[in-house]
Amino acid sequence: MFDPVAYINEPRWRHSSLGLGRITLLLDKLGRPQDRFLAVHVAGTNGKGSTSAFLSSMLRASGLRTGLFTSPFIERFEERIQVDGETIPPDELLVATLAVREAADEVEREAGEHPTEFELMCAVAFVHFAERGCDAAVVECGMGGRLDATNVVTPALCVISRIGMDHTDVLGDTLSAIAAEKAGIIKEGVPVVSWPQLDEAQSVLRRRCGDMGCELVESDFSQLRVERLASVSGPRRFEYKGRAYTTGLLAAYQPMNAAVAVDAAQVLSACRPELGVTQKAIAEGVAAAEWPGRFEAVADSPLVVVDGAHNPQGAEALAESLRELLEARSGILPTLVVGVLADKDYPAIVAPMVAYARRVIAYTPDNPRALDGAELAREVASQVARAGRDVEVTSVAGAADAVSFAMEKEGPEGMVVAFGTLYSIGAIKQAATSPA
Repeated sequence: MFDPVAYINEPRWRHSSLGLGRITLLLDKLGRPQDRFLAVHVAGTNGKGSTSAFLSSMLRASGLRTGLFTSPFIERFEERIQVDGETIPPDELLVATLAVREAADEVEREAGEHPTEFELMCAVAFVHFAERGCDAAVVECGMGGRLDATNVVTPALCVISRIGMDHTDVLGDTLSAIAAEKAGIIKEGVPVVSWPQLDEAQSVLRRRCGDMGCELVESDFSQLRVERLASVSGPRRFEYKGRAYTTGLLAAYQPMNAAVAVDAAQVLSACRPELGVTQKAIAEGVAAAEWPGRFEAVADSPLVVVDGAHNPQGAEALAESLRELLEARSGILPTLVVGVLADKDYPAIVAPMVAYARRVIAYTPDNPRALDGAELAREVASQVARAGRDVEVTSVAGAADAVSFAMEKEGPEGMVVAFGTLYSIGAIKQAATSPA
């Protein structure tokens, strides 16, 4: 029997080959499903998934049938494609993927190249959104923006989350170069909402918006007031531009992501009033938004917190959240569990976190690009030594073993914080919640 997930993830399609030619031809053969719903296009380095989740929740609260396409998944492939908060059902995934496979075979015959794994996923998502009659869809870029397969949509609104140094081998080794790739989603006359970027990145966005005749709204965090988090039971409360909000997403950085999403929803409401995106719906959407694996408490005894921080900027944001939580827990330091991919700047990912560890357990993620846990442990030990701290550093084979070992070491009153890659979150959550 045809397995849609196995087909999409077939090794032959997994290579990265940037460009819009194949995906454009593929979608043309499928009847251009991306034109059958209003799209909000989200790019950025950190926070774009959370921002997308907030926006999707706001649109659903407005009574709109809303699609959401994100990457990567945490536990199940189907999480990447959702309508009204529900993952794509197996039978509908099968139907959409069979249609995409037929069109992809035609593309290969005509163009001499088969669509890539990510292009197939995009096409399946867009077919599903069109078939389900979505009024709107929030579409998160995979990597970059200019040549990302999602850049075939003609959006009603573009959103740029925080831009930082990541995927430098593909996107460029300066912030301005990366910003230029992210800014490639900006279309003529389409309004843009942006996180208040560093000057090097923001100047690129401003120039692009000027060239394309786009309104640019930059979120104003000077108008953001956030209550300190007392526990992982939440919720987190904040005010933005004089209005009160609550969110179940508890990381210190989430009110900022929410503020960008609030600005985006308000701009969308102004330019598309027929959508009925009210302030009430915006506040309800912030409160109802869910986004797993971002400073998420997944077990209580001991407390296990998992965060997908996988680049230096993300690790710094996690460190800020952890510092706030430690103050509420009398400063008792946790065991850190960390695994990273070898193509990431792992010394800079580890650096903000070592000050908050009494023990570090490194592991090797289950990913072809993984850094060996023993090598990561050596880097951590080197940083600990330079800091003059007395921190136990060890390595184990995989994420599940690392979490189990950490929980055993901490005992019921302790705390474990796992981070370093999104690809291990599913295994970490399963290990943390499995009976001993």
